[in-house]
Amino acid sequence: MIIIGDEYKSDNQKKQFYRSKDWESLRLEALERDNYECQECKRQGRVHVDSKKVDGERKLIELNVHHKYEIEQYPKLALMLDNLETLCLACHNKVHGKGFKPSKKKKWDDELW
Repeated sequence: MIIIGDEYKSDNQKKQFYRSKDWESLRLEALERDNYECQECKRQGRVHVDSKKVDGERKLIELNVHHKYEIEQYPKLALMLDNLETLCLACHNKVHGKGFKPSKKKKWDDELW
């Protein structure tokens, strides 16, 4: 396996890494190993599998391959299969603290009569 660089701090370095043939190959290997299923959903007793490709349409992205130890802090683990797991978009966003967060503030503060 060829390591592209030893640092992935800038957006350009990350883009270069995620567009590399080494990453694409390892990504597919992780998806196959995980049977194209979200591993976090599986741990919680749910099933979330990859979407199917429909001819003439763009395939919906359902699954991401996640680095357990992020490449910015652990560049030497960037191309290690054991550092990867398949996650659905919702679980991946939750791991990274992204996406919809429900408001704790009440929508109305009316008195009950």
